[in-house]
Amino acid sequence: MGIETIRPTRRGFLAGTGLVVGLTLVGRQAGAALIKGVAEGAPGKQADLNAFVRVAPDGLVTVLSKHLEMGQGPYTGLTTIVAEELDADWDQMRVAAAPADDDVYKNLAFGLQGTGGSTSIANSYDQLRKAGATARAMLVAAAAKEWDVAAGEITVARGRIRHEGKNKDAGFGEFAEKAAAMDPPSDVKLKDPKDFVLIGKDRHKLDTDEKTNGKAIFTLDVMADDMLIAMVAHPDHFGATVKGFDDGEARRIKGVVDVKQVPQGIAVYAENTFAALKARAALKIDWDLSKAETRSSQRIYDDYRAEMKAKGLEAANNGDADAALSAEGITTMDTEIVFPFLAHAPMEPLDAVLMMADDGSIDCYNGSQFPGQDKAAIAEICGVDPAKVRINVQLAGGSFGRRAQFGSPYMREAAAVFKASGMKRPVKHMWTREDDIRGGFYRPIYVHSIKGAIDKDGNVTAWDHTIVGQSIMKKDDLDETTVEGTADMPYKIPNLRVVAHQPSLGVPVLWWRSVGHTHTAFAVETFLDRLLERAKKDPVEGRLALLQDSPRHVGVLKKVAEIANWGSQVPDGRQRGVAVHKSFDTYVAEIAEVSIGDQGLPKVHKVWCAVDCGVAVNPNIIHAQMEGGIGYGLGAILFDAIDLGEGGGVVQSNFNDYRSLRISEMPEVEVAIVQSNEAPTGVGEPGVPPIGPAVANAWRRLTGQPVQKLPLASGLVA
Repeated sequence: MGIETIRPTRRGFLAGTGLVVGLTLVGRQAGAALIKGVAEGAPGKQADLNAFVRVAPDGLVTVLSKHLEMGQGPYTGLTTIVAEELDADWDQMRVAAAPADDDVYKNLAFGLQGTGGSTSIANSYDQLRKAGATARAMLVAAAAKEWDVAAGEITVARGRIRHEGKNKDAGFGEFAEKAAAMDPPSDVKLKDPKDFVLIGKDRHKLDTDEKTNGKAIFTLDVMADDMLIAMVAHPDHFGATVKGFDDGEARRIKGVVDVKQVPQGIAVYAENTFAALKARAALKIDWDLSKAETRSSQRIYDDYRAEMKAKGLEAANNGDADAALSAEGITTMDTEIVFPFLAHAPMEPLDAVLMMADDGSIDCYNGSQFPGQDKAAIAEICGVDPAKVRINVQLAGGSFGRRAQFGSPYMREAAAVFKASGMKRPVKHMWTREDDIRGGFYRPIYVHSIKGAIDKDGNVTAWDHTIVGQSIMKKDDLDETTVEGTADMPYKIPNLRVVAHQPSLGVPVLWWRSVGHTHTAFAVETFLDRLLERAKKDPVEGRLALLQDSPRHVGVLKKVAEIANWGSQVPDGRQRGVAVHKSFDTYVAEIAEVSIGDQGLPKVHKVWCAVDCGVAVNPNIIHAQMEGGIGYGLGAILFDAIDLGEGGGVVQSNFNDYRSLRISEMPEVEVAIVQSNEAPTGVGEPGVPPIGPAVANAWRRLTGQPVQKLPLASGLVA
């Protein structure tokens, strides 16, 4: 049941008294845990049929996932794809994390090994189908040679290889070693989708059971013999550096082993977590603020408004927006919408375990979104050959973009802490929730200014849109993530101009679940809704009229209107709002039913969602990701903001003042998947963008007040 009895000692953890759930004791050559582990006592060595498919002598098949499992479902999805082409039985399938290798396991959308951008299934679909089909062909070839029959006479079904004429029947394991020794075919035929047995069917997630019963191992559960706990004291202001420090009181705390300065702050090393926390709090540090960001959020908003007066970066310029906005007989409308910094706040904060073996190699255990980059960072900081660094990818307790940092700044900190320790003992480097909330790498602050025009017939004739916010990609020229969802909006508006300003700021920023679409979908869908209301047009019909050139937008919008019975009587005291948006090549429309709840905040009763993500590899996961995205996005638009106070310090610290949606606040969600034969696209992020504007549009219809600043709680609750 994933429960081990342990006795902590100064030299590590030995069998004895005490009860710990979900703890794993790692050796220096251990790797990531196998989900639904290998059968006990399976004799012989597993055979690698290719980089993704491994077969054990007992017939169990392990798929090596090049993508991190952080709750979004790639372990199950990728395994399903392989099993389909392999003609395996689902019960024989297993999955494990692939090793760090940017060449072999690169994300075909990125060019390096990494998980993000809702690309796991999209970039792997054809690749993993071919891997499964190739493994199947090799097993068949090995059987044909052994049985002295033509390969074309052999059938494979539910993990069994059979030749009817000779009445021969075998499992994969019987031919795995021989198959692995054969040259793989240069080309394989893939199944016709009409013959799919596993793809398109609801499939229980491979990692769910172990996450439920406590067997699943996250980095926080990883323990090593003689391990130190390390925590870093960071400055309260972004960009501040250590001027001097006094560690006298910290060193006197029982269990503290050492205190060292590292580039990121002051690291405390202790025998246990409590001592590390207590010692870190006892440090007296003099911070140099000469290069720190000291502006408040309000000052930044004001500076951004002033930035709009300068010439920006043109993202779209179709027609003549100026002329259309000043034409006779038109009605104009304008708005400003302000978006705060957002933290990712995954349940598992950043953590890593590093240890050095006798041969000078380093093992790292962490939930890595970019394992190749983490490997390179450790090698550089610790001064070892990259070939001597092993990344053992663990399950991650959420991320939402937080672990997807180019250049691996967190791993650089962990490696710097490990190096400063002398690398003699294993080190678990941990961030607390407060470290995470105050640690930066936020979704940037954005200010939008939009002007629109409607002619006498109620047609939207002009749209002039300015966005100010940091470049996530740190670009001087146009950063597409700033304007995605606006410059390429699907609505047929003859005069469209989109301009971006990307000022530098001392706050580190990062993509947050759905990246630019987190703010652009809200801005576009709420402002369009107001224009349609001014034109006395139905929100659904008005959108459909503007989407005639985008049939997949039309498809999800019509579907969500159908399942919500749009236009029917809404219960007293409630209103409905709609939004439709494409992100990561997936089309999602949502309708939210809202009333006025406690403290004057919106209460969302139900959300209807329609999604077109191409081929639905596993409908169960698609439903779950739409539901999860709706809950995550709803919590953010209702409650969440990271505020810099006067002097630039972060105001929020934990879930008490940066809170997630509570279970009692989660609406009922109904999801419809639009049937499609298009290539599969991502579902991890696209459920997030439409929920905010759908709720805001319902709220405006309910109260008469447009939402121009997020979160909603900031303007409604004292």
